[in-house]
Amino acid sequence: MMEAPVVNVGILTEKAVTFILNGDFIHTQTGHDLSGVQHVLWVDGQIVFNGRLYQELFFEPVSQDASFDLKAVTIGVHFHWQRNEDQRFRGSLYMRTSPEGIVTINQIDVEEYLTSVISSEMSAEASLELLQAHAVISRSWLLAQMEKRIQVDQDDRKYQSLYCDNEQLIRWYDREDHTLFDVCADDHCQRYQGITRASTPKVQEAIRKTRGEILTYDGEICDARFSKSCGGVTERFENCWEPVPHPYLTTLRDSRESGFPDLRIEAEAERWIRTAPEAFCNTHDPAILGQVLNNYDQETTDFYRWKVEYTQAQLAELIHRKTQINFGEITDLIPLERGTSGRIVKLKIVGTRRTYIIGKELEIRRTLSETHLYSSAFVVDKEGETADGIPQRFCLTGAGWGHGVGLCQIGAAVMGAKGYGYQEILTHYFPGAAIERRY
Repeated sequence: MMEAPVVNVGILTEKAVTFILNGDFIHTQTGHDLSGVQHVLWVDGQIVFNGRLYQELFFEPVSQDASFDLKAVTIGVHFHWQRNEDQRFRGSLYMRTSPEGIVTINQIDVEEYLTSVISSEMSAEASLELLQAHAVISRSWLLAQMEKRIQVDQDDRKYQSLYCDNEQLIRWYDREDHTLFDVCADDHCQRYQGITRASTPKVQEAIRKTRGEILTYDGEICDARFSKSCGGVTERFENCWEPVPHPYLTTLRDSRESGFPDLRIEAEAERWIRTAPEAFCNTHDPAILGQVLNNYDQETTDFYRWKVEYTQAQLAELIHRKTQINFGEITDLIPLERGTSGRIVKLKIVGTRRTYIIGKELEIRRTLSETHLYSSAFVVDKEGETADGIPQRFCLTGAGWGHGVGLCQIGAAVMGAKGYGYQEILTHYFPGAAIERRY
């Protein structure tokens, strides 16, 4: 059997890192065996370790059962559940200096990485069919990102994910942040928390049964995406990231039914969002939600349809702080373009001092929340307008949780509970894609 590839996962970037080597590791620069508690500091662009200066450090485990702990790893960065926790990892530990601090990277076999991802992204007690489906898409996404990193590195043109002028800011967040490693360990990519999240025989079975299986389209590895809840209709890739359509990341109804309105039309989007149409992901079944949502995710109770309210002062201050633009008082939030799931792609912010357009969906979600709005599929109600037309309150009514592209995790959990096989789940969310074993 062919060996699985090795992936470089960026765990954290800090000025000081404390880590524990559980078992013997070789410090490759010196050839010394090390174990126990270790400390590194970032000083003047270099790493200080055991009284010497380095540009990089590499620690290779002597045995397969060796592991290392990283102290105070931040998870859920900028999300409402952000917190620090100690995490344990297998594989090699690689550190290198950067302008921001010490970049700490875990080099790990792809299949072992996936065992952690599946346990980190959702409950390890999820149905076997859901776990197998998620194993295939997580593997596909990972290998696609590893290929994309090589392509971006070889391309003479700078990867562009930002368009900005005096009238608008259009930005998306994807591969551009990660030049020193393949993927990060947080929700920006896919959750990877080492062996901190206890795996189960069922997770290991799902990884084993799907070993090497990926989704392909026309012979290319699918950039398989997923989010918590699509809100009833999935979104197109190009409405959230670079404007390159992927036929397998298209729009579909998350239901046995196939028909749905054109949610790019404002009136249709408003009707859809203000109601709660039947969909796989329209569930409050705690047994099903517990398969997908870890303890901190379950702090979120309303996600299929949700509401957020701001006073004028709260919203004006929030937008000013997030954009560094003084809009004055906010008079309106106007959707200029919606995607096929009703998610806003371009939003016009109108204030008493100026007007500005922002996009895409994640930029909108970050601007209108201390952390992230659940999604950019929302409609706005203005209340208590003064005589000069200044609203005193804004109520955002929204649909779904996340970007809505590709697999809907809660919808897939419902499908698994209803008896759909993992291949049927994949066929539903990635139409036209094939399942292929690469190793």
